[in-house]
Amino acid sequence: MTGGIGEIFWLFVMLSLLQPWLRQRMLESARNRLIQRIERKRGSRVILLIHRQETMNFIGIPLFRYIDINDAEEVIRAIHLTDENVPIDLVLHTPGGLVLASLQIARAIKAHKAKVTVHVPHYAMSGGTLIALAADEIVMDCHAVLGPVDPQLGEYPAASLVKVVSRKDINEVDDKTLIMADMAEKALRQIRAEVLELIGDKLPKEQAEALADKLSQGTWTHDHPISLEDARSFGLPVHSDMDSEFYQLMALFPQPIQRQPSVQYIPSPYGPTPTPRGKNH
Repeated sequence: MTGGIGEIFWLFVMLSLLQPWLRQRMLESARNRLIQRIERKRGSRVILLIHRQETMNFIGIPLFRYIDINDAEEVIRAIHLTDENVPIDLVLHTPGGLVLASLQIARAIKAHKAKVTVHVPHYAMSGGTLIALAADEIVMDCHAVLGPVDPQLGEYPAASLVKVVSRKDINEVDDKTLIMADMAEKALRQIRAEVLELIGDKLPKEQAEALADKLSQGTWTHDHPISLEDARSFGLPVHSDMDSEFYQLMALFPQPIQRQPSVQYIPSPYGPTPTPRGKNH
């Protein structure tokens, strides 16, 4: 009897340890099937660059992700594996990341011969916006947002560092701040030139320069949301006709399971409530 209870206990432990791994494998399989379905429907290569907090192991530690060099390597590899005449659909969901990595991806997208469409179901901030600017077409949900691409030096916006030094007597500014302001000034020039490189052939020269200034020179705070209507007013090739499959893809990248969900609803489409017919008297 004792042995039987012990065996059941260890079986329970093994199943508990395997459950997260099995769930992850099932998620990956569902993602691959949906990606293949989208590719057949659109005749394209689908590439995902999605940064979520996913529970990747049995102790449930969430992993915070941003665009990094590994992401750049993988996206560029996927582009190289795609024939130059095959369109690419890139799904972006990211808070941003390294400028170097984002710019590498953006340049690879711009160099692709066939049409590249970037899909933004929810948000693509900072480096994600830099990548989106390189695409031939941007498809945003009507509530999705992009963001400014102004450089950040550590915890400080580059534009603010330049401004604060220009407003003070240089003798009152310490050497470290002066050095950071010099780096910030260079970073602002660099990112402006890089934005112009990406959008220069999409807009008239004066309009492209004005947009590069607006996005890169500290017009807003770095987390300022740029809406679909804002993007349209800038002259970017953007629309909101997103296929439902891209929303389904996002559902296959869940946040970590919590004991008490912060958002809850019945996950099925709802239409108008039918009006009851009047009774015959």
